[in-house]
Amino acid sequence: MIKLGLQIPFFDYPGVGTDRLFETIASQARAAEASGFDTVLVMDHFYQLPGLGEPDDRMLECYSLLAALAARTDTVKLSALVTGNTYRNPAMLAKTVTTLDVISGGRAILGIGAGWFELEHDSLGFEFGTFTDRFEKLEEALQIIIPMLRGQRPTFAGKHYSVTDAINEPPPIGRIPIMIGGSGEQKTLRFVARYADESNLTCGPGEIPHKLDVLAEHCRTEGRDRDEISVSWLGTLGIAPTMAQAEQARNEFFAAKGLDWDALDDDFRAALTDRIIIGGPDEVAEQVQVKLLDAGIDGLTFNMPVNGHDPDIVALAGETLKPLLG
Repeated sequence: MIKLGLQIPFFDYPGVGTDRLFETIASQARAAEASGFDTVLVMDHFYQLPGLGEPDDRMLECYSLLAALAARTDTVKLSALVTGNTYRNPAMLAKTVTTLDVISGGRAILGIGAGWFELEHDSLGFEFGTFTDRFEKLEEALQIIIPMLRGQRPTFAGKHYSVTDAINEPPPIGRIPIMIGGSGEQKTLRFVARYADESNLTCGPGEIPHKLDVLAEHCRTEGRDRDEISVSWLGTLGIAPTMAQAEQARNEFFAAKGLDWDALDDDFRAALTDRIIIGGPDEVAEQVQVKLLDAGIDGLTFNMPVNGHDPDIVALAGETLKPLLG
């Protein structure tokens, strides 16, 4: 299970050209590993997401990147957060994550979701379909991928996908955990209860207790022990040696996007702040304990878009957060 994960969300760093891009990313992963993070994750997107940048910002293909990071790290688990199911044939995805597991010596996690970024689909020719279509595809894909990862040779004929005696050799080194990302109560958390080892919630901290109750109810319906599933939470971390420095870095990040943090609409600023943990080490530790761990979360995954390209800041985050998680 993920106890403390670092998600690397974008690849446009001050003064870093494409020729030094991978080494800059690898330095973040190594700093995370050395300071107590147990997992490094990257987004599975081809365009940058709204709020983090523009569609034509730099974005690397996630599984190629994860395989390269496997060669530069020793202990951290490696995952997409999360794989967009709509981008790959499920049998190909099973082979891809298995290959990552072999390359990394058994450190792969399959993080997966239904897919949501319509612009990316439309621009690059991936079928988007309806919300219902995407969740039908996800459920069919899981019925192919999971058996392939567990040493079986599934035959499956569905509405969207089919395989016949699907072989996956070599098999994974270990048991690749299945993590489903998202917080939807009717479909996503039901799929977690039915198929997953881990849930990664993307919701406000105040919603966590309710989401955990919904997951527990789905587990009861599925006849599954809720304690078999670990629950992590995805949020944004803005940490610096002091609160003043953290706020300054945040303000400069938004200013670079043409936004004045203090002049933002109050409701918009409040919505952003709800999923941002910010401050010096003491403030960050207190917020994480009160808002997240006391709410029943098992693990934390943070992205650090403001200053996470700095290995020293990554190390400060790990050193601050690791003691809270035991």
